[in-house]
Formats: sequence, C-alpha cells, structure tokens
Amino acid sequence: MSLVEAQSPRPTLNMQRVFDAPRALVWRAWTNPEAMVMWLGPVEWPAVSVKQDLRVGGEWRACLRSPDTGQDLWQGGVYREIVPPERLVFTFKWDESHEDGPPVDTLVTLILTETDDGQTRMDFTHEGLKSEQSLTGHKHGWTSTADRLEAWLAINKT
Repeated sequence: MSLVEAQSPRPTLNMQRVFDAPRALVWRAWTNPEAMVMWLGPVEWPAVSVKQDLRVGGEWRACLRSPDTGQDLWQGGVYREIVPPERLVFTFKWDESHEDGPPVDTLVTLILTETDDGQTRMDFTHEGLKSEQSLTGHKHGWTSTADRLEAWLAINKT
C-alpha cells in the first residue's frame, strides 16, 4: 500500500477593478508594450522595459526597477489565450528567487467587460502563487499596479 500525500492548492489572487475608460483602451494598455511600460509595476518598482510577442505561444518580458536602489527584477511568461478585447491569459514567473524560495510558474487571467455606462470592469486572477507570503506580496504589487493603470487610463482616454 502506498501513501499519497494530499497537496493543498496554491494560493490565488482575485481582484476586480472598474476603470472609467473604454474597453479598447484598457486592452491596448495590456497589449501594447509602449503603453504597458508606462504603468506596469507597483509604484516602488515601476517597469523600465516591456517586450511582447502578442500571439498564443509568444513570450512577454518585463523589467521592474527600484528607484531607490537601481535593482532590477525581471519577470516573464508565455501567452496562452488572446481574445481581443476581452480576455488575456498568460503565464507569469519571476526570474530570480525571493524570500519564500525559487520562482514558480503561475497563471494570470484577465477578463475585460464593458459596462452599460462605458466603463470597463477588469476581473483579474493570478493563480498558482507559491505561498501566503507570495499572495500578500502579489496582492500589494498588483493593487499598486492597477492604481498606476487607472492613472494612465485617465490621462490617455481622450
């Protein structure tokens, strides 16, 4: 007889935001590297480089840089599903280890829905995070990133 150890599912971050911007602009923000570099990353780690091969199987890469120390944090992944302008699914992985161990492959799903009043609801899921500590860190990072996206959309919606 063999023992099978049950593994608990890895943590998932679920976030919903409503932006006062048309869905096409929110989609462009996520799929145009020149736009994305302007808002990606939390305020304390803004992006300095974004590269995208926007096709299923194509890779994306981004570099976040600390304004205080100049340290770079690289991340990247592969696009799994692209349904303009409503659904984007991609893998996400840090290049380097963090406090809670080596990086793991995770999955981000982004669903954009146009509301009746012309706003855009973003349903954001980041699944497969490796620990509660990682969930807490990513929650802060993605919340700050969404705040920066909201500011970028406000400037660029006209």
